[in-house]
Amino acid sequence: MKIVEGLYYSTDHEWVKVEGENALIGITDHAQHNLGEIVYVELPEEDDDFEKEESFGVVESVKTASDILAPVSGTVVEINEKLEDSPELVNEDAFESWFIKIKLNDKSELDELMDSKAYEKFCAEEE
Repeated sequence: MKIVEGLYYSTDHEWVKVEGENALIGITDHAQHNLGEIVYVELPEEDDDFEKEESFGVVESVKTASDILAPVSGTVVEINEKLEDSPELVNEDAFESWFIKIKLNDKSELDELMDSKAYEKFCAEEE
């Protein structure tokens, strides 16, 4: 299982990469592995607002469908349109295949997320 240092992680297996006032959000390698072959990704529209822990999309695999929860609140400034035509990119590299870019509402929400070491420990305890 791949875990990238320098990112923030949620207990729902989403990752956050901060870029100034914005953040990229995706699902972790652990999540894509557990989902199996991803066949569909539903993403929000640009300018949609999401509160922390609110569903902003859906990932469907051959096994199941799962909501993607916002680990932090913000406004969508960009979606990864590549995933609409090629959802399997998430299986190929979960950390390169971000879902949305948001403008952060409150950077202090990041303090409630895990760093890579804490996330690695969380995943080990979950299994």
